[in-house]
Amino acid sequence: MHERNISMDLKSTLQSDLQDAMRHGDEIRKSTLRMALTSIKLAEVEKGAQMDETAYLTIIQKEIKARRESIADAERANRPDLIPPAEQEIVILQGYLPAAFSQEELETLAKATITEVGATSIREMGQVMKVLMPRLQGRASGDQASQVVRKLLQ
Repeated sequence: MHERNISMDLKSTLQSDLQDAMRHGDEIRKSTLRMALTSIKLAEVEKGAQMDETAYLTIIQKEIKARRESIADAERANRPDLIPPAEQEIVILQGYLPAAFSQEELETLAKATITEVGATSIREMGQVMKVLMPRLQGRASGDQASQVVRKLLQ
């Protein structure tokens, strides 16, 4: 596990940790960090600019989600040999996310956002999610947030 330097952004931390993994011959960490950095670089090229910390956290969450989907695919294909590497990659990537919101914290933030937006029905879920997502700052997935918002608006 790494301790992130306050002055370093997530991208710099990933690059530094990649160099450490290369020096120490940690192949799984090296390949995982390379894939994450490649995803960040691709997103920056598409956007045409460097992104902020929240965008980096979103990319890390997408990388974790992709690996969870790979695990599900491996289970369906009866390929248990593919599961442990994906699980290791998930653990590595989760080390770069801030502590997750508890269910109560997420509900409180969602309620406050719903009140702020003035949403009263499920039809306004998109407006709530648009305001809520940047506030999550990597501490909850979009899926988790949408489940809570949907429950609160029904």
